Amino acid sequence: MKTIEISPEKLSGRLEIPPSKSVSHRAIISAGLAKGKSVIANVLLSKDMIATCQAMEALGSIITYREELNHRYTLEIMGCDPLQLNTESIDCNESGSTLRFIIPILLLQLHRAVITGKGRLVTRPMDPYYDIFKEKSIYFEHLKDGQDLPLALEGKLKPGSYRLSGGVSSQFITGLLFALPLLSGDSVIELTTKLESKPYIDITLDVLKSFGIEIVNENDQRFYIHGNQAYSPCNYRVEGDFSQGAFWLVAGIIGESIECKDLNLTSNQGDKVIVEILKAMGGDIQAQSDTIVVSNSKTQGMIIDVSQCPDLVPILGVLGSLSKGTTTIVNGERLRFKESDRLMATADVINILGGNAIETRDGLIIQGIENFIGGRVTSHNDHRIAMAVAMASIRSEKKIILEGAEAVNKSYPHFWEDFERLGGEVIGINLGKQA
Repeated sequence: MKTIEISPEKLSGRLEIPPSKSVSHRAIISAGLAKGKSVIANVLLSKDMIATCQAMEALGSIITYREELNHRYTLEIMGCDPLQLNTESIDCNESGSTLRFIIPILLLQLHRAVITGKGRLVTRPMDPYYDIFKEKSIYFEHLKDGQDLPLALEGKLKPGSYRLSGGVSSQFITGLLFALPLLSGDSVIELTTKLESKPYIDITLDVLKSFGIEIVNENDQRFYIHGNQAYSPCNYRVEGDFSQGAFWLVAGIIGESIECKDLNLTSNQGDKVIVEILKAMGGDIQAQSDTIVVSNSKTQGMIIDVSQCPDLVPILGVLGSLSKGTTTIVNGERLRFKESDRLMATADVINILGGNAIETRDGLIIQGIENFIGGRVTSHNDHRIAMAVAMASIRSEKKIILEGAEAVNKSYPHFWEDFERLGGEVIGINLGKQA
C-alpha cells in the first residue's frame, strides 16, 4: 500500500478528461462479440479495462493494443468467432462491470466457466443472477464458503422472459442485453419496479446500436430483444468521462480556473448532471462545444438526489463540506456495495480531515466549513475516495497523508501525474520523488 503526502495547492490549467469507463467496457465487449475487426479509439487501460479486455480474449477475441498520446490506446479487436472459452477461469480483478457483464455472455457457450475476483468484488451482491440461474436451470456453485467468488457456471442461456427489479444495479440488465440478442429466439426483460439506473442503460443501448444490435425499449419498463441478431464490426471513439471529469470540475470551483476538454454535453452519461449540480450550488461554469471551464466560486449547500449518479458522491462530499450551509445527499443506498462502503468511506475522510459529515441510511448530511484542517486518511482501497481526498487538499490548512494512493489505478492510472501537472504537490508515490 502506497502512502503519499499531499500539500495544499490550488490547481489550474487545461486538461483532457480521460475516456469514459462505462462506455469503454461496453464498446470493448461489443467489438469482441462482432464477427470481424473493430477499432476502438481513446481507451485508457486502467485495471478495470484490462480485466474486460482479458475476459474477451479468454472467449476468443484477438486484441491488438496501440499506444497513442496522453496514455490513450487504440484497440483493434477481432471478435470471437466462434465464442468459446479458452482458459480455465476468468479473473475480473475488482471490476464489477466486467463481472456482471461477462456472466450472461459466458452462458452463450457450453464450456464450464469459473469466474474469480479480488477485494470487495468477491462479496458484491449477485442475487439477481442467482435467481435467474435457478429459474432457468443453470448450474452454479460457490467454490469458497462465504464468498460469491470464485463462481463456477455451466449451462446455456435460453430465450424467454427475464424479470428483474428496476432497483438492482444496471449492470445485471446490461449483461443480459449483451447476450440475449445472440440467442435463437426472442426475449423480453421486464422490470418489476421503476428503473433507477436509466443513464447506464441508455449508454448500453446506444453502444449496442452502434454495433448493429436493436433493442426495443418500452418506457424503461420492458426491453424487447429479437433473437438471431449479430454484432457488426464498428470504428468507435470513446468519449470523455464525466465521472472522472467531476473531480477536476470541483477542483476549479474550490481552487482556480480549470479548462476540461472532451466532455460531451449531449452525452447519455448520468454523471453529466454534475454540471447542473455545480450551477445550482453557485458554481461559475462556462461550457462550449466539448470544453467546460470552471472558476473559483462560493457555493451553497443543497439537497442532491444521487439515485442516477451515485459515483459522484465522494467528490460531492468534498464540495458540500466547502459550501455554505448544509448539503444533504439522498438515495445512495447502492453506494454501500461499491469498492468500499462509499457512504461510510466518504464520511470517514471528511470527518478525519476536519469536516462534519453524518451518515444516514441512504446518504450523508454535511455541514459546510471554510477549510479542511488536514490529517491522515485511507483511500479504503477505493479509487473515487482517493481522488476526492486529493481535491480536498486544495482547501486544506495542512498537508494530507493518504494511505492507499494506488487505488486510482482501478480507473485512472495517471491521475497523480495529471494532478501534479495542474499544480498539485505530491511526495512519496512513484513520480520521481522520494519522501
